[in-house]
Order: sequence, then structure tokens, then C-alpha cells
Amino acid sequence: MSSLEQKFEELTKKEGHVDEADIAAIFDQSKPVEPEYLIGQWEGGSFDTGHPTHELLKTHNWAGKNFHTVDDVEPIVLYDSAGARLRETKFRGVVSAAMIYDNFPIIDSFRYISHNVVIGGMNNKLIPKEAGTYYFYLRKIVG
Repeated sequence: MSSLEQKFEELTKKEGHVDEADIAAIFDQSKPVEPEYLIGQWEGGSFDTGHPTHELLKTHNWAGKNFHTVDDVEPIVLYDSAGARLRETKFRGVVSAAMIYDNFPIIDSFRYISHNVVIGGMNNKLIPKEAGTYYFYLRKIVG
């Protein structure tokens, strides 16, 4: 396991508040991924940086994301859902796979952590910029 993976895994296990700068540093050091890499079912996890999306997804029992093809994505899978598509976009200076929501002004950008884990950064025009970037992670379970 690389030191980047170790730092990432430590943050996923941390209870309570996580500093956004710590997650942003890992995101910025992570390799980009191509849209096709994301095809499959992914279990989601969230970092509590104080971003309002963390509590919203927790309240709604967020399970993860399903990428059927680059043009057919279930962006929010809930335990108990609008579509999206995958494209390459530039975020924080790096071109990588991104999920563009069909009905919302939201783009999730992804970076590689390990063969079955990606870290994501959400850009949501509905959330004030002062809230910062919402960071999350996905672990591949099928595909």
C-alpha cells in the first residue's frame, strides 16, 4: 500500500470532523482516471468537513453510485433515483473522469486511490462557495 493510500485510509476511518485541506491534498496528489474506469457499482463514503452535502447524504442513506455506461449513470443510489453521464473535465488543474448530473448543476470529479477506490470532489452551484468542496470516496463492489 502506498503512503498516499495509507493517508487516505486513515482519513476514511477518522471519527468526526476531517480538515478539508487534508483531503484536498490527497485529491490533488491522486492520479486521474478515464470515464470507462468507473463503469460498475460503487459503494459511497463521505468525509465530515462541515460541508452541508455530508449531512444531506447521511440523512438520505446514501449508498453510492452506479456507472452502467459513460452515458448512463445513477448518480445517487440510496438505501431504501435523475441520471448523469461521464466525461473528462479539468478540476483543480487535472483532466480526469467526471460525472455530470443531467438535472442539477453538479459535477463530481474523480481521482485514483487504488484499483478499487476513487476519491471524488463535488462542485455544486447550488451550495455557496464558502462551504468549500465536498469530498467523498467510492469503493468498487461490482464491475
